[in-house]
Amino acid sequence: MNRRKFLAASTAASTLPLLGKSADDNFVASISTEILRRNRNGEEGITWFHPRACVIPGEPNKQFMCLQEIAGSDYFGPVHWMESTDLGHTWTEPAPIPPLGRIPVPAHEGLEAGVCDVVPQYHPQTDTTLCLGHVVFYRGPRFSKKDQLPRYPVYAVRKSDDTWSERKVLEWDDPRGGFIYSNNCGQRVVLENGDIVTAFTFGPTSESRMVAGTRWTFDGENLKIKEVGPTLTNNHGRGLLEPSVTRFKDRFYLTIRAEDDRGYVSTSEDGLNYEQQKPWTWDDGEPLTMSTTQQHWLTHSDALYLVYTRKDESNTNVIRWRSPLWMARVNPDTLTLIKSTERVVHPLVGDGINDPDHVPLMGNFHITNVTPNESWITVGEWMPKAGAKGNLLLARIKWNRPNQDLA
Repeated sequence: MNRRKFLAASTAASTLPLLGKSADDNFVASISTEILRRNRNGEEGITWFHPRACVIPGEPNKQFMCLQEIAGSDYFGPVHWMESTDLGHTWTEPAPIPPLGRIPVPAHEGLEAGVCDVVPQYHPQTDTTLCLGHVVFYRGPRFSKKDQLPRYPVYAVRKSDDTWSERKVLEWDDPRGGFIYSNNCGQRVVLENGDIVTAFTFGPTSESRMVAGTRWTFDGENLKIKEVGPTLTNNHGRGLLEPSVTRFKDRFYLTIRAEDDRGYVSTSEDGLNYEQQKPWTWDDGEPLTMSTTQQHWLTHSDALYLVYTRKDESNTNVIRWRSPLWMARVNPDTLTLIKSTERVVHPLVGDGINDPDHVPLMGNFHITNVTPNESWITVGEWMPKAGAKGNLLLARIKWNRPNQDLA
């Protein structure tokens, strides 16, 4: 394996001052962006996507990231990993995760089962890293809609000695998930006893998917579903998709992608029983206009933020308005976004009105609390109508006050 370190590409040159500075938010000290891999103009020949990181404690701590190539819509290469020991300033070369490659599907000649949407998370009770994604099917080199069998979560475990488990399936014998059940791209919470709280999107068909809170057990080797809570529904398009969960001041918060030009939010005392979801709005009641794109949480011990995309006068013709990437502080009592705190995390590149095909999209991203003083928002750009090219980006959020959840 090539373990050569590479520098975050042109770090000094690509680091920007505080973006979209907000006058009404004293938690964030600065936001800067860095290019980890360059392929916006075809420099590397590989467009890396789905960059999601976690921290593995040690001497020194490791920052571990999963990522994979994108070459078209839902067309992903094998899942890779890379790591850093200096807070992301240098990284090892991406290397394949052996159990998360493509494998033949028995009884379906020529069909292969790949993996995508992987989220790694360190599990302190077992000193392992759980890398969870879901299955996607390919015939030949590319994704084919007609060949998609029922889809389900798959995972692999990176052990403390850096070896990998075999590929495993998170089993759920429930007809409501007959077509799909998944936590793809979702954030999850590890409880003090080692249980994992997160949420599923699921459905017996490709339409009208539901979301429910779930609790899992994990012993360092096997992941099992312990409980599934009541469902939330939305009858527009495919329903409710890609839920993410966080815990803020002993309450669980759920954000959900939808297909009615909205995103949704709900809360729960136990991570299973959620209140009826409500659309994301500003604190003045105006709804945010979103287009079937995920949102994720940026959680500090003293403040809760949402990271998202939305319609704006600068991105009118960009696909699903998937650039720029924004963040705003959440009012946890009203479940609204404080408009005066909104700022850009990763800016729109190019002309989103007159030349949208050359604006890199940024709808799939992840958030990592790295130290008490720093959090990351990682994203892979891609231009689906311009050769599927794009850079791999990292934004550093520096806090004015330490995140006591990591202290």
